[in-house]
Amino acid sequence: MSRADRVRKAFAASHGAHWHPTDAYARAVWLGLGLVLAGLFLHEVELVLFGTPLVLSVLLTTRPKGTPTVEVRPVPRGAGAGLVHTVAHVEGADAEIAVVKLPGKVVALPAEVPDLPVEVRRDAWGPGVDLRLDHLFAGPDGLHVHGPVVGVEHVRTILPPVEHHPAGLVGVHRSPRPGDSTELRDIRAFQPGDRLRRIDWRVTTRTGALHVRERHAEADAEVVLAVDTRTDLGAEVGEWASVRHGATTRPDGSLDRSVRGAASMAAGYLRQGDRVALVDLGRPQLNVRSGVGRRHLMRIRTQLVVCAQAAGWSAKPVLRALPHGCVVVLLSPFIDDDIADLAVQTAKRGHLVLAVDTLPSPLEPDRETPWGEVAAELIAAEHRVRLRRMARHGVRVTSGC
Repeated sequence: MSRADRVRKAFAASHGAHWHPTDAYARAVWLGLGLVLAGLFLHEVELVLFGTPLVLSVLLTTRPKGTPTVEVRPVPRGAGAGLVHTVAHVEGADAEIAVVKLPGKVVALPAEVPDLPVEVRRDAWGPGVDLRLDHLFAGPDGLHVHGPVVGVEHVRTILPPVEHHPAGLVGVHRSPRPGDSTELRDIRAFQPGDRLRRIDWRVTTRTGALHVRERHAEADAEVVLAVDTRTDLGAEVGEWASVRHGATTRPDGSLDRSVRGAASMAAGYLRQGDRVALVDLGRPQLNVRSGVGRRHLMRIRTQLVVCAQAAGWSAKPVLRALPHGCVVVLLSPFIDDDIADLAVQTAKRGHLVLAVDTLPSPLEPDRETPWGEVAAELIAAEHRVRLRRMARHGVRVTSGC
């Protein structure tokens, strides 16, 4: 037995994972002896007759043997969010009754029942505890119990879901070189080597010289998904400064929307054969290099969970070493000027920049302060100004994910 197993066994033994008498056992002993002694002292036969069965029941009852257990079949790691069914195997040993704490309820059942169906529901992505079955076993007449025992926590990480493919964000990308797509690039004079089927007869008839149509090539894009993990903002402005305990992100907050949107867009781009990279604007060491295929999608979804866990405020967003001519998708609530300046500077370097606004709308003001509505309106106005400034500098702005 390893040291970890010995420590685990000792901890379980010190926390009720052994057979021990109950209060009913102690009451039967003291009450029975008290009645017998009182009857002998007072010469009352009735008291002796009442106390003797209690003493005999305690003396004839033996402590149960064996170690009852509750083992849960783990939920498959590939299972996503929602309702998942699993089974708990109950091994009662010498127990008569098993009490198991299921999610949302406590059930008491005969210890001979071998399997217990269990429903597990988790709606949020990220790491979390699927199940922990605390249990207690009772022996004959409830004089001895085994437990209560704290069950083993079954932990599983749910990857961000691929919910939809944002319309207008995923499509065929134009290449700067000529090719055979359906989009017209230019009409020029005929040159040796041009194909005859490219001749534009209307222009040729009008000008009297051969002209050909030159079209764009359909090329795989180099897509960079840049997620702003520096802030996690919900719709209620009054909760922006509060720290969330026990949760990775705020439900339907800016970071939740960013991660879900990044996972969906990565699936859409990779499905059409593009190369996709992931950038954490707050922590560049968590970036994922560009790649293709289903395994790369799983890598991106897994890393998005890591980025969300490490999320927190950083001095400035960092986005560097971009491939030439790539498509940059910025997912951010755009709550400060630094991220807006980064989008504009990236567009000026010749990249196609798409800004996806993930700030929940409308904002709910803080009702506990007299200036809550004014503060919410001011935040919203500054936010609109940033989006318009980015649009004026060639950044394509879209709202929501």
